[in-house]
Amino acid sequence: MRAVFGLVLLVGIALAGGAVYLAKDQIAQYENAHAEAQAALAKLGPTKTVWVADKPLKYGQPLTREDVRAVNWPQSAIPQGSFFTETELFPENVRAHRVVLRNIEKDEAILAVKVTEPGEDSGLTSRLARGMRAFTIKVDVSSGVSGFLRPGDKVDVYWTGRVNLGGQASNGEVTKLIEPAVPLIAIDQSADTIVMEEASIAKTVTVAVNPQQVAALAQAQSTGKLSLSLVGVNDDTIAEAIEVNQRSLLGIQAQEQIAEVAQEKVCTIRTRRGAEVVEIPIPCTN
Repeated sequence: MRAVFGLVLLVGIALAGGAVYLAKDQIAQYENAHAEAQAALAKLGPTKTVWVADKPLKYGQPLTREDVRAVNWPQSAIPQGSFFTETELFPENVRAHRVVLRNIEKDEAILAVKVTEPGEDSGLTSRLARGMRAFTIKVDVSSGVSGFLRPGDKVDVYWTGRVNLGGQASNGEVTKLIEPAVPLIAIDQSADTIVMEEASIAKTVTVAVNPQQVAALAQAQSTGKLSLSLVGVNDDTIAEAIEVNQRSLLGIQAQEQIAEVAQEKVCTIRTRRGAEVVEIPIPCTN
């Protein structure tokens, strides 16, 4: 009996020792993980509360409290236009919702440029900066870059037509760059920036331009054909003045025509004055 009791006691002591060892190992792992987390936070520096999307948000979707959450964001990397408090994003005593202007992915910061003011419409007027106007250009598969245009892209606008100088049309058509890097704000009746799986051939595109550019584009569209050329996302170059006609395209140099200057015909009669014969000019009869 005493031998059994002693055996049970030894087993209990062994189990207790093993439990203590496992607990000590777990505590050590927790302390190491905590130390690593503190070290990581120290590298990140001070943080600040920023509101982000809690799920993917689509263009035109009302923004509600259930769509967002607050996270700690490193102060050195906070995007411009972020919201830091709930009252900034959802003002008190305002029932109208903000509306999403651009697609926002999950965990992406909610920025002021990607949502409207509370109660503001998400139409084209919200995409126009101060002093800018919306102008629609008719396009087809050839002039509209085969349907690869999206709202937010930039395009160069070219005009092709005949130049009328003093009532006389020039020989051949001329193509000229009239407006470089014009931003697109809508394709047909859609201002959504979502990328479609297949290219869609648009009939119209809407651009954001100033009033002077509106007049130039309207005149160009009524007197010739407009074509668009897509500008790269990271292309910040400024296009120079470009003009091409049929002669420069084909490398034909204009030949100078030398006009013969016809001498005016003069008619005279001879008359004698004493011993001198004098020629007197008279109007020619034939």
